[in-house]
Amino acid sequence: MERQDEIDRQIAAQADHVAANDAPATAAICRALIALARGDTACGRRIANWPGDVLADAMPLRLAGGLHHLFRKGEAPALGAIYRQEVSEQVDVDAIVAEVVAAHDTELLPWFDGPPQTNEAGRSASFVAALHWLASRTTAVFELGEIGSSAGMNLLIDRYGYDLGGVVSGPADAPCTIRPDWQGPPPSATPFQIAQVRGCDLQPIDVRDDAAADRLIAYIWPEAHARFERMAAGIAMIRERAVDLAQADAADWITARLAEPQEAGVTRVLMHSIVWQYIPPERQAVIEAAMAEAGARATTERPLAWIALETNRATFRHELKVRYWPGGGEPHLLGEAQAHGAWVWWLGEAV
Repeated sequence: MERQDEIDRQIAAQADHVAANDAPATAAICRALIALARGDTACGRRIANWPGDVLADAMPLRLAGGLHHLFRKGEAPALGAIYRQEVSEQVDVDAIVAEVVAAHDTELLPWFDGPPQTNEAGRSASFVAALHWLASRTTAVFELGEIGSSAGMNLLIDRYGYDLGGVVSGPADAPCTIRPDWQGPPPSATPFQIAQVRGCDLQPIDVRDDAAADRLIAYIWPEAHARFERMAAGIAMIRERAVDLAQADAADWITARLAEPQEAGVTRVLMHSIVWQYIPPERQAVIEAAMAEAGARATTERPLAWIALETNRATFRHELKVRYWPGGGEPHLLGEAQAHGAWVWWLGEAV
């Protein structure tokens, strides 16, 4: 029972985290996995016998995506009462989820096989604020390399418009403008240019394929209406002009990128958001070693920077940290952000 108790605790913690990010219906869906693990379904047994860390693997959100996918296809209309928050008691949510899983057990089981692809363009707001901050410390021209790019929504960083606490940037005719609820002082308005954007993912999603796009949309929490609009805009932009997205291991890919010639006057940047927890520790170590080695070679003409928007596993707050070389490579905590970019709490200029 000790392992089951630990799984229950971690599922509850995932649900609490989701609820704290303004998604109470999705939180209730996650919490229903506790009861589901005691039922007689293949999905329930997969939950009860989960071998890894439930939170680090975001296991409840895997099934939540599968359930939302069924609902969007019209195959599980009963879930609508949960998504519309017409069901207030957890026991009733548990019953609906159990019924849907029993009816679609085989179809849902593969959703456990990989982490949720929560590819969210709203996180680009934090990246851009960090680039404004860096522009006065390194160079004002950047080549960006993103690991864990999923479908490449943040590889569109140079095509979005931004309003960051009154600091406006990006193309004037951008089809999508990202305006997070900005808390704290505005970021630096130092202008910059993006010379190149590339990314990689172990299992990239090609949203030019309708089925792949539908799967990506399924991972959006139903309460997050603005995210659906941003996703639709991003899919349309990629279908108009594809992003540079490779299928590759993050450590191998960034090591190869760091070995490439770097133009003078251009800052090379590694960036990522809510992906570090999914990279095995030994691969994290490879990335850290490669960045340290490249940082030791960095010069004022050819700087290096590392922008990370990742979860603090102790507090479950999403912290924006930046390192740059030459400059010591020490992490600067510039702020915190809501998991999907709804708000940014900016500390940058005070750090």
